[in-house]
Amino acid sequence: MSAPSLSPPPAAPAGTPVGAGSAASREGVRGLALLLVVYIFNFLDRNLILMQFGSIKSEFHLSDTQLALLGTTSFVIFYTLLGVPFGRLADRVPRTKMIAVGLATWSLFSGLTGFANDFWSLFACRVMVGVGEATLGPAALSLLSDWFAPRVRATVQSVYSAGVPLGAAAAFFLGGWIGQEWGWRSAFYVLGFPGLLLAGLMWMLPEPARGASAAAATATPGAPPEPTEPTPSAWAALRVLAAAPALRWHLAGYAMFAAASYALSIWVPKMLELGFKVEKAEIGLLAGLGSLFAGGLATAFGGWAADKFRARHPGGRMRFSALCAAGCAPLWLALLHSGNLPVMFGAYVLLLGLGLAWLGPAAADLVTIAGPLQRGMAVGVYLFVVNLVGYGLVPPLTGLLADTLGGAAVPMAARDALMYAPVCCVAASLLLWRGSRLVPAV
Repeated sequence: MSAPSLSPPPAAPAGTPVGAGSAASREGVRGLALLLVVYIFNFLDRNLILMQFGSIKSEFHLSDTQLALLGTTSFVIFYTLLGVPFGRLADRVPRTKMIAVGLATWSLFSGLTGFANDFWSLFACRVMVGVGEATLGPAALSLLSDWFAPRVRATVQSVYSAGVPLGAAAAFFLGGWIGQEWGWRSAFYVLGFPGLLLAGLMWMLPEPARGASAAAATATPGAPPEPTEPTPSAWAALRVLAAAPALRWHLAGYAMFAAASYALSIWVPKMLELGFKVEKAEIGLLAGLGSLFAGGLATAFGGWAADKFRARHPGGRMRFSALCAAGCAPLWLALLHSGNLPVMFGAYVLLLGLGLAWLGPAAADLVTIAGPLQRGMAVGVYLFVVNLVGYGLVPPLTGLLADTLGGAAVPMAARDALMYAPVCCVAASLLLWRGSRLVPAV
């Protein structure tokens, strides 16, 4: 069997229940709303431990390197390694059921984190949270592409991606408050286990036909349905993706952007607490408000703006992200070196916005480049590369560098270790701008 192409899909069979050529359908809107709530829980459980770093460090006498292993590496080990096989699975099995099982898994182990009694039990729970959360990205982005027309993909993906700042805000607000009032263990009990109920709702969500929205948008009215291609083999799908030049630039650019963006939630709160003696509750309020308003608005606006950019040029979404990355570089310098708390807070909030505005455009271009037959695989590869760099490699190296520079004995060690962030932003801008020239006009 020959390798599949990246061309638009054939027409879907008449009577396809979802995505019937319009920008949105009732099923799609309902599915988007539920996936948004699931993504909020995803990022709440992912970031909850970050607000408990101080308490966990004190109780278990951990180093910054160990904190980095708990905050990112433990989670990302299987989150990245399983991205590709789970992406492949999302191209073959009911995606709503796949998400439901993953949601139940990560919610269970997020709640069980509160029972941990040493570093390794914490590590094991975080590993299983990563295993569960690895199911969401490939299946969710594939579902949204079948529920909504191609012309609004970045907008829709950005509404879904608003789960990132909303979930982070919930982790900062609720995690900080519960952790301060009742202890860090209670934060995991109260915020982790409720996701099990949401998994039941996800299980009952109807599954759309694959390729339905794009096929309906390109179909000739009254024409008989064309036969659909079989799902390609894993190696065939990987060969097709590897042969797409735009995808290589896409992955490299967004990996660099992620390396800088993820540091905002992983290391900046600790830098403010130790280096500038800001109270944990105040940091939680700042981070929560910044994530909720700047992050939420920028995520939603980013998709709309990126779709407008794409209306003028096929690679417009990547150009929009390149401009966001370029704008982040001076803001990082202000955050790290101004020494003035109001200026730092302002730069931090703006970075939260620009550092999240690229999520929707990145996902929309990804599914466009990949085509419907290997979307799950493409999302798996994307999550593997971006999270391996942004979560798996850079944070532990940052923690190790901070320990080398003095760790807790030198409050500014974390700040000095973060100087890679503006460099990554510049690199991301150049890579994405170059890749924008190669995005297909689909």
